[in-house]
Amino acid sequence: MYRIVRKESLRPIVTLYEIEAPLVAKKAQPGQFIILRVDENGERIPITINDYNPEKGTVTIIVQTVGSTTEKLSHLNEGDCLHDFVGPLGKATETEGKKKVAVVGGGVGCAIAYPVLKKFHDCGAEVHAIVGFRSKDLVILEDDFKKSSDKFIVCTDDGSYGRKGLVTEALKELIDEGNQYDEVFAIGPMVMMKFVSKTTEPYGIPTTVSMSPIMIDGTGMCGGCRLSVGGEMKFACVDGPDFDGHKVDWNLAVKRNQMYQEFEKHKHEETCNLFKKEVQ
Repeated sequence: MYRIVRKESLRPIVTLYEIEAPLVAKKAQPGQFIILRVDENGERIPITINDYNPEKGTVTIIVQTVGSTTEKLSHLNEGDCLHDFVGPLGKATETEGKKKVAVVGGGVGCAIAYPVLKKFHDCGAEVHAIVGFRSKDLVILEDDFKKSSDKFIVCTDDGSYGRKGLVTEALKELIDEGNQYDEVFAIGPMVMMKFVSKTTEPYGIPTTVSMSPIMIDGTGMCGGCRLSVGGEMKFACVDGPDFDGHKVDWNLAVKRNQMYQEFEKHKHEETCNLFKKEVQ
């Protein structure tokens, strides 16, 4: 069993869990994910690793409560145990050999962007971070990003914090100022990653995107994370989750992600109604 040693609410529906999982912590790398089951009858869901501590034997994940399993997970507390916590899975993000990089995170995707950014920093790269949120009350991990960034920019849609506007606007400004990036790494909403890739493509800047948002069962069995990358069919959970953003068929990827979100929305509503009946 995998004990929850720390549970911290970052925002109303965004929660950090530090899980006791020494074997996973020993092998984990930025960009990889785990598959968890809350209980014996629960479904398996993939969650990307936010942090890991081999000495403590713990793995940290940040979860947004949007589906049936994350709803069930949100009712566990420190000291409770998960039934399964399998990993690390997926290919680790390649971070070595870069002199200057930009990391772009959007929303809860910043939980995935942070360990990648930190690894770039630890490998000696100059790191510029751009993070975007809808509003100030949704900003997460700001202090963590600042510690490992040479330049840090926060964008909010409504201008309530940082600068008002899109992360792509801030990224383009940095590029036009003469910053020559060896790579741009982006993780966040599908549309955001699409336009980050569109922004860097005219400049010929290598751009890596994490397609974790479209993973469903994390094993490739469901087929829900199929992608067309450079004309070839790929699976985000098996072949990735990192891919060349300039080769992804974004029209297909965005459409698939919208279908998944709609499915999860209805499933979440049904699960909440069933849960309410059980506790009454």
